[in-house]
Amino acid sequence: MNEKTSGLSASARRVQDALDQKSVELEVVELPASTRTAKDAAQAVGCEVGQIAKSLVFRKETSGEPILVIASGSNRVDEDLVEMHLGEAVSIATADFVRETTGFAIGGVPPVGHLSKMDVIMDEDLFGFEAIWAAAGTPHAVFRLEPEVLAEITGGVVMRIASG
Repeated sequence: MNEKTSGLSASARRVQDALDQKSVELEVVELPASTRTAKDAAQAVGCEVGQIAKSLVFRKETSGEPILVIASGSNRVDEDLVEMHLGEAVSIATADFVRETTGFAIGGVPPVGHLSKMDVIMDEDLFGFEAIWAAAGTPHAVFRLEPEVLAEITGGVVMRIASG
C-alpha cells in the first residue's frame, strides 16, 4: 500500500491501483457526500452534471458479454445507437451481472479496474468539458481527469450515445 492508497477503502484502492497500472497521474478521493448518482456527484465535487462520466454496464443479448458505456451525467443512453454500433441488441445489466463482471456495485462502477475485460463506448459529449469526474469503486469515491485521458485508458470508442 502506498501513500496514495493508504486511506482508501478496498474498492477505491482497487481503482487507484488500476489507474496506477495505466501510468497516469490520477488520484482517487473519497468524499463524505454521496456520489451514487450523477447529480449527487456533481454537487459533491462542485461541477456540472454533464461533467460526470457515469459508467453503465449493458449486456449484449446474443453473446451475453458485458459492454461498458461511459455517458455524460446529463445524457440518457439511446440503446438504439449503441445497438447500431455493435450490430447486436443490448439491455441494461442487472445489479448481479454488474457486480459479477466488474467487481463493483451499481452507484460506484468505475471506468477501469473491472474483473472482466469489456468493450467500452464513450459519450462524445464528455469532450465538451476540460475536466470530467468518474466513479472510483464506491458511492463516495471519484477521480478527476480529462476526457482524452479517459478514452486512452479505457480504449473506448467515442461516439454519440444520446439522441436529440
